Amino acid sequence: MKRRKFVQQSTLTLAGMAVFGSTAGQFNKMINPNHADKDLKISLAQWSLHRTINKGEMTNMDFARVTRNLYDIDAIEYVSRFFDGKETDKAYLDALNKEAYKHRVKQLLIMVDGEGGLAEIDDKVRQTSIDNHKKWVEAAKYLGCHSIRVNAHGEGTAHEMHDAAVDGLGRLSEFAEGYGINVIVENHGGLSSDGAWLSGVMKAVGRDNCGTLPDFGNFYEYDRYQGVEDLMPYAKAVSAKSYDFDAEGNEKKIDYNRMLKIVRQAGYTGYVGIEYEGSELPEHEGILATKKLLDRLI
Repeated sequence: MKRRKFVQQSTLTLAGMAVFGSTAGQFNKMINPNHADKDLKISLAQWSLHRTINKGEMTNMDFARVTRNLYDIDAIEYVSRFFDGKETDKAYLDALNKEAYKHRVKQLLIMVDGEGGLAEIDDKVRQTSIDNHKKWVEAAKYLGCHSIRVNAHGEGTAHEMHDAAVDGLGRLSEFAEGYGINVIVENHGGLSSDGAWLSGVMKAVGRDNCGTLPDFGNFYEYDRYQGVEDLMPYAKAVSAKSYDFDAEGNEKKIDYNRMLKIVRQAGYTGYVGIEYEGSELPEHEGILATKKLLDRLI
C-alpha cells in the first residue's frame, strides 16, 4: 500500500511538472469545462477584482485560487497591469502555471493595456506599439492562453485610423500566429466602440487569428445590442459587463437575455467572462450576482 501511494503521488508530481513552461497549453486542453453540456461557459475577468487588488488584498498569484474556491469558476482572464512588470520572468510565469494547475483553472487570455494603440496613424508610434505587445504574446503562449486583448486606439480620422488599425493588427497577428495566439480587440472607447468601424477593420485584416472581444457595456453612443451583433462574427471571447442589479437579479442597464441570444445566434460556444464594474455592490457580491444571472440564463 505504501509503494502504491508513492507511485500515485510521484505520477501526480510529474504530471504537475509537465504543465509548466511551454507545455501549459497542453494542460489547458486537459481540463474539461464544468459546463460541458451547455453551449456557453463562464470565466472571470480579473478586472472584476481590480479594487481588491489595488488595495493590496489580493495579487495576481491569488487569482486562480480565488476564482475556483470563492466562485467555482474554472477559467480566468488576466489584466496586464497586475503582472507588475514580471511578464517576461519565467519563474513568475511558472508559478502562475503552478497555481492554475493546482486549482484546475484554465488561463484563457491577457487583457493588455498601456502598451500603445494599434491604430496610431504615425508609423513609428504604431511600430512601437506592435513591438511592445510581442512580450505579451510570448507570455500568453507560456501560460497556455488562446489570446491577448489589445486596443485599437489612436488619433486621426476614421479612415486614417482604419488603415492604421488594419496594418497594426495585421502585423501583430502575423507575429502572434507563430505562437498560436489570437490578437483580439475589445470595444474599449473611441472608434473601437463603434461596432461598424471595428467590424470593418476585422473584415479588412482578414486573418483567422485576429478577432474581437465584444463587451456588453462599452459602446457609449453606439447601440450596445447592435454593437455586439456587429462584432460577434469575429468574436473569440465575450465580456459580460455588469453594473447593478434589480430585486429579481437582472442587470439594470443591460438586457442579458437579449445579449446572450445575440451571442448564441452567432454560433459562439466559448467562454463569457464576468466583468463586474458596479458600485452598489462590493466586488465579491457583484461577481456572485453576475454569475447567478448567467447561470440562470445559460
